[in-house]
Amino acid sequence: MSLAIAPVRPAVARPVHPVAYTPQPVARPLAPAPLAQPTRPSQPAAQPAPQAAPAAPRVRAVPDGTEARGFVLYVGIDEAKAIADGTSLHRIVEALRTLTAEIAPSAETYAAVALAPEGAGGRDVDVVRLALQDPAALAKQRELQGVSDDSDRHPNGVVIDISRKRVLLDGEPAGLTYKEFELLQFLVLREGRTIDRHELIENLWGSADDEIPSERTIDVHVRRLRSKLAHYQDIVRTVRGSGYRFDRHADVSIRQASTPSPDVF
Repeated sequence: MSLAIAPVRPAVARPVHPVAYTPQPVARPLAPAPLAQPTRPSQPAAQPAPQAAPAAPRVRAVPDGTEARGFVLYVGIDEAKAIADGTSLHRIVEALRTLTAEIAPSAETYAAVALAPEGAGGRDVDVVRLALQDPAALAKQRELQGVSDDSDRHPNGVVIDISRKRVLLDGEPAGLTYKEFELLQFLVLREGRTIDRHELIENLWGSADDEIPSERTIDVHVRRLRSKLAHYQDIVRTVRGSGYRFDRHADVSIRQASTPSPDVF
């Protein structure tokens, strides 16, 4: 910033008589303000009230007594659209994970891909919300279809309820663990196709798991799953030398939303 100072013209045209001139300082410095009168001890000087720190914004729709532990971002896009955009689903997932790690290094992420039958209609994001069992999307679908909530009347046989992540045997819960259900679901969503052990390990176990099984210990997991399926255990078949396959019987019903439940991405 430049400062311009105007030159002072000499007062030549206005001479001042020596007798009548009384010197007056032109640029006398300002006198300090008079000190305030001391206040009485009983009346201390008022101090400005400290400003309260702004409260953190509250996450919407979180009832009292609960806390937000994370969020879900639904991304609706299929592989064809991703390729047309010059990317892929995998690259989008990795980019979102990288961004999350930069913004919040302590955050943990988990990604899943929503599967749908080829040629299924509807908006991509709605398909994803239904596949991931978004409560609002499910309620809207039930309303549109006029479905009541008496679907809990279970017939005899095997009910593989992918929507609710449970298996019923003659109306009673099979009591599968999370990993056992994921194993059964992976086979169910690929009905009739033989899945080798390496594919099961690659898709159902990741770096976050405490222990990654070998191809031999996959047999142990399948054996535990079959034991809980009791007399319906033959729906999970061993294809000697190849792997495992899900075979649907007449007494097996599979329940899910209009799109299948997601597999781990």
